[in-house]
Amino acid sequence: MRLVLLGAPGSGKGTQASRLKEHLQVPHVSTGDLLRAEVAAGSKLGLEAKGIMAAGNLVSDEILLGMLEDRFSRPDTGGGFILDGYPRNLAQADALGRLLQRIGQPMDFAVQLDVPTELLVERIAGRAQAEGRADDNPESVRKRLDIYTSQTAPVIEFYRQHGQLTVVDGVGSLDEVFTRIIEAIAPSRDVG
Repeated sequence: MRLVLLGAPGSGKGTQASRLKEHLQVPHVSTGDLLRAEVAAGSKLGLEAKGIMAAGNLVSDEILLGMLEDRFSRPDTGGGFILDGYPRNLAQADALGRLLQRIGQPMDFAVQLDVPTELLVERIAGRAQAEGRADDNPESVRKRLDIYTSQTAPVIEFYRQHGQLTVVDGVGSLDEVFTRIIEAIAPSRDVG
């Protein structure tokens, strides 16, 4: 099963990705983790990304796509993967779709964890307080959520138009949300 997890900061994507990884027995592929690993390994793409990040710039879609293509070529992704942190915009969604078609691993589902903005603000503010982070005040969190919404709305519509989007209520206990995700993707799973 090949999944893209979509959700705003604080929606629980990382937590649910870890649970799905165990349940589906496929790797959790995070673009943030890939970037850190490539930089640490000193790979060609990693060195290029390191220079870009050191200059305070965002890593290009081309570099991220190259890292994803390399990651998807490894044997452990043959049975699928859970992609987290990518795509973040329409160009990335389109490029990812073309890459997956080219390598013969088309996307099965994009799962959007839907959580009301006010609850996201509460979750992030609570997490920030627990971690002693002063920069996650309600105003800055709302601004980040607005940016996320404006950038990902086209991605959500992209997957909806391709018949791959499933929206899951992200409010409730970890177990409740996990069960909703499994039920939403279960009809496509091979039986036996």
